Amino acid sequence: MFRLPATPAPLKRANLQLLLEYAWDSGAFTATEALSIGLTRSTIIDLLDELAGCGLVTELPNAREDGSYQKGRPARRFEFTADAGIVVGVDAGREHLTTTVSNLRGITISSGQVEVDPGADSPETRRALLRKVVTDQLSTTRHTIDQVAALCVGVPAPVDARGTSPAHVEGFWQRTNPDFATVFEDQVPIIRVENDALLAAVAEGSVGGGVDCSDFVTFLSGERFGAGIVVDGRLLRGAHGGVGEMLGLDLVAGAEGVDGLGLRAARLARTAVEQNAVAPNSALLGVPPHEINGKLVLEAANEGDIDALRIVAEVGGVLARIVGLVASLFDPERVIIAGGVAPGADGLIAAAREELPALLHLPVPELVRSELGAGVVSVGAVQHALRSLRDGILDL
Repeated sequence: MFRLPATPAPLKRANLQLLLEYAWDSGAFTATEALSIGLTRSTIIDLLDELAGCGLVTELPNAREDGSYQKGRPARRFEFTADAGIVVGVDAGREHLTTTVSNLRGITISSGQVEVDPGADSPETRRALLRKVVTDQLSTTRHTIDQVAALCVGVPAPVDARGTSPAHVEGFWQRTNPDFATVFEDQVPIIRVENDALLAAVAEGSVGGGVDCSDFVTFLSGERFGAGIVVDGRLLRGAHGGVGEMLGLDLVAGAEGVDGLGLRAARLARTAVEQNAVAPNSALLGVPPHEINGKLVLEAANEGDIDALRIVAEVGGVLARIVGLVASLFDPERVIIAGGVAPGADGLIAAAREELPALLHLPVPELVRSELGAGVVSVGAVQHALRSLRDGILDL
């Protein structure tokens, strides 16, 4: 991994940060092109030589050597060294852990998922599992933990700015996030632990449906429902990381708790089957009731199954009430439905759109589905790790 010199003086530090940000966002460039950041040519050359010496910038063949030289003195060419280190993002859910390894530009090198027993959730087991999945995924790319510049873990629990979760009456949050921030603290210089819905919002704001939007809400719908909320371009967290926790839905008539959209659809479908309330040719009868899941219901609805369509319309109505509540509080321009349910969520979204105007006095937000699929949290974890690294790289 790259090795930085001693902490620079404040002015030099500011100049290094400015040049690094430029290099990070650019392809190959010359010192002349880098003048756009406002530093003198001599300062830029000196800083580039220093960054090249520590491995963060690579000097490329000049114009004469690469064949593009025409006349005059060939310019020195530089490029940010994307493989100077790696970052790791982990979606540490209750039933699976998804681990993504990327280079310093956020390009995925490898990604893998392991299924886990949600009942085996003692703190010791979860901590050991995190260490194992990260180490195993790194081994697939022939990397080691000492090459990781930043690591971010997403968990289904509120998380404060220090990476810890508040006490939960049933201990759920402590089991979900058993002090993950300390698992690699002696090996990885930058470690972040964040709420999974917050990371879904990071993903959407970085590479998804929120890229061009400064006020949006990302609903992460898995087993449970959570929200990542961006207002005026800033992610909201709260004192204990509780912004976006949807436990308050238990208090809202018609919202029916914090269960995810797919879980709601599956529950309604199972009840309908068990009560013989579906047509004899319904796709919902194609599997035993206990095997009905949200994906099956959504797929059946998309194929025109009348019973599945009825269920999707009902769940879409619940979604409308949840969106209406959050939109009344935070006034988003856009609401993004993310997570494993997103690819099949068109019917849910259409049903919610029909009901929303009657539920809001404010302008109705645009309601869309995420294009990032079930991996949205690990994508957000990588992006958050990268942003944390960019902000703190000169402190390493």
